[in-house]
Amino acid sequence: MKISKKDALMWFEFFAQLPEDEELMTKQQEIVYATFAQIEEAVDRRHEALMAEIPGLKNLQHRTRYVGEDSKFPMGCRSCLMGTGLSAIRKTNKCNIECKFCYNYGELDAIPPVGEGMWEIGGTKFYEKDLDLLLSIHKKPSGVSYVYLEPFMEIEKYYSIIKRFKEAQVYQHMYTNGLLATEETLKALGEAGLNELRFNLGAANCADRVIENIRIAKKYIPMVGIETPMTPEFFAGFFKKKEAILSTGLDFINCAELHLNPNNIGNYAGENLYIARQGYVSPVWSRELTLKFMRISQEEKWDLVVHDCSNYTKFARNLNLSGKEGKWFGSSSYGCEFTTYPYEAFLPILRDETFEFLTEEELPFGYKVGELFF
Repeated sequence: MKISKKDALMWFEFFAQLPEDEELMTKQQEIVYATFAQIEEAVDRRHEALMAEIPGLKNLQHRTRYVGEDSKFPMGCRSCLMGTGLSAIRKTNKCNIECKFCYNYGELDAIPPVGEGMWEIGGTKFYEKDLDLLLSIHKKPSGVSYVYLEPFMEIEKYYSIIKRFKEAQVYQHMYTNGLLATEETLKALGEAGLNELRFNLGAANCADRVIENIRIAKKYIPMVGIETPMTPEFFAGFFKKKEAILSTGLDFINCAELHLNPNNIGNYAGENLYIARQGYVSPVWSRELTLKFMRISQEEKWDLVVHDCSNYTKFARNLNLSGKEGKWFGSSSYGCEFTTYPYEAFLPILRDETFEFLTEEELPFGYKVGELFF
């Protein structure tokens, strides 16, 4: 069903007024999915046009796109996309800042603690003394990542567990906004055996302190890069300080396509949004900015990798993980993070006269507003 933009708007205005717990009829669900498909098809066409302008664009076994020297493509991403997955290790339930793109926006003071002296690995609580047991029973992962929320809030607790995984020859990477890092703590992480450190430079609005910490980190940690959601603010901030950032010697920049959940979607009210494979909801501009960023990096010959960590990449990641776990063919945990679709969030793109569907058809009988459903 190639629904017209006009009909899609009329229906979504109706859906947006319904109570959240009211279920749609089958034909109404078809209209929702047809609208999502029309928007996504038009967004994909724009992505394809932008990718065609990027010289030297590469793909990693059809799982993601990047530009730059293969040796600088982050091993943490290879583990995520081709190995045994993200293998997140959680400890810290606090953060020193609040970003409007954060998935935990508005609830940072209510994040449950992992527990004193404990680590959450694979959804299970462990003491550090349990690691020998874990590694003797489970197959060693291709890599682990330290996430949730800002590890430098209590970074001294991380050194010993990093040493344990280094001894087990497990690749390790960590995420940080970088504001609390010091030369002493960065050196200690390197000595403990951390392989890769990723700075969310967008969280700090490209702060000079974080840029300097990237430079310092490169002295002690083998792989250092930036991973941040691609937003207009980060895009503009990066190019204001481009020379300083590139001079740090960082290895890669992971440009994550910003996806929204019930916590942060209100911060992007009024933006043009689309939904990828009925799963992640994202602003249209996020990946478009990434692809423009990649083109510039190639034209200016930056000595690093720029990775298009898009919704497609997240889809591939989840398929890879389920395959490695031996789940059934086609199984994946990728899906929508909203219990009911936020219909009102798609009204801006349906009202945008500059955004056009590629092809449109008249709705068949029984699908038009006011017709009897049966």
